[in-house]
Amino acid sequence: MPEITMLEAIREALFEEMERDPAVVALGEDIGVYGGAFKATEGLLAKFGRERVIDTPISETAIVGAACGMSYLGLRPVAEMQFIDFIACCFNQVTNFAAKSHYRWGAPVPMVLRGPSGGGVHGGPFHSANPEMYFVHTPGLKVVYPSTAYDAKGLLKSAIRDNNPVLFFEHKFLYRRIKEEIPAGDYTVPIGKAIVRREGRDLTILSYAAMAHVALEAAAVLAKEGIQAEVIDLRTLLPLDRETILGSVKKTNKLLIVHEDTRTGGIAGEIAAIVCEGAFEHLDGPIARVTALDTPVPYSPPLEEHFLPNAEKVVAAARELAKY
Repeated sequence: MPEITMLEAIREALFEEMERDPAVVALGEDIGVYGGAFKATEGLLAKFGRERVIDTPISETAIVGAACGMSYLGLRPVAEMQFIDFIACCFNQVTNFAAKSHYRWGAPVPMVLRGPSGGGVHGGPFHSANPEMYFVHTPGLKVVYPSTAYDAKGLLKSAIRDNNPVLFFEHKFLYRRIKEEIPAGDYTVPIGKAIVRREGRDLTILSYAAMAHVALEAAAVLAKEGIQAEVIDLRTLLPLDRETILGSVKKTNKLLIVHEDTRTGGIAGEIAAIVCEGAFEHLDGPIARVTALDTPVPYSPPLEEHFLPNAEKVVAAARELAKY
C-alpha cells in the first residue's frame, strides 16, 4: 500500500465524500480551475462540475455566509480559506451565525470551514497564524487540528458528516512532509477523541498538529536519558478529550503542554485548569508549558525559529519537570 501525504489524504477525503453524498459541495477562492492554493482541491472541478465546485470572490465573509445559507437548504458545504489567518474577516459569520443557528432556532449547520494554518514555512505574520483559540471559546462549534495523514482523512470525513459547523485546521508545514499508509475503503476518525502516540511513565507531553511531531522527537531524546515521556495528540480541541488527558496525568503525575499558538490564552491554560480540577492530587510537579511567544509570527527565518517551540525547548522543559 503506497504512502500518501497529508495533502493527498485531505484530497481523497473530499473526493470520497462528494462521491458518497451529492449534498456535499465545495467552495472557496481558486479551488476549482486552479485546484486550490496548495492543490488540495485539484481535480474536483473536472470530476464534479461547477455546480458543486464553486470558485468564489476574494471575500471570506461571502464564502462563509454562502456556506451557512447552503447548509440551511440541506447542502453540506466545505468552504476553503486560502490561508486560515483570514478567517478573521468572517468572524461574525462563524461565531454569530454558524455557531448559534441550531441553538437559536433549531437549524443545524452541517458546514466545514477548512484551510492551511501554522508557521515554520516563513510565511510572515499574515500567512502563519494559529487562530484556533478564538473558536475554541465559541459554543456551537467543533475545532479539529490533525497531525497525520490518516487522521486528516478520517477526521475530515467525520467533519463533513457532522451536523454541526466544524473548523478544520490543516498545518501547512505538514502538508507534504508527513507521509503515511492509508487503509483502503471508507473509514472515519471520531471527533473529540485524543490518541496516545507514545506510552510513558515519567511525564505526559500533550500537544497537537505540528507540535505533536516535535513532542515525539523530544520524547525520543528523553528516552535516551532514561526519561519515559507519554505523548498525547489531542487531534480535536473542541470538544476536548478530558478522559484521556486526566487518565494520562493520573498515570505519569506530571504534565507538559506544548502548542504552537501564542502563550497567553492558549489551550495550555484551559488544560491546566482541567487537570487542576480533575487530577490535582495526582500531580507531583507544576504543570509546565512550551509555546510560541506573544508576538506576531516573524517573517525572518532566524526570528521565526526563535519564536516557535522546537524539540530542544521541549526537552529542556521536560528535564526540569522530571527532576521536580
